[in-house]
Amino acid sequence: MSNDIEKELEQMSAEMTDAPETPLPSIEEQKAIVAKLKQLEAEGKLTPEVLEEHFGKFNDDEAHPVH
Repeated sequence: MSNDIEKELEQMSAEMTDAPETPLPSIEEQKAIVAKLKQLEAEGKLTPEVLEEHFGKFNDDEAHPVH
């Protein structure tokens, strides 16, 4: 049984290493993004499209659940 789990983990690890990792923005960039999003929210202009523009690159549509 543990052998099956090990094989699954190896497969998951191999799949994860194939995709390039998206670097996180610096702290300064994060603060600027937050300020912009707060401003848009205050103006009533914070839409799903705006959120997708900023956070979509971190979403992995093909990700498998870890558990």
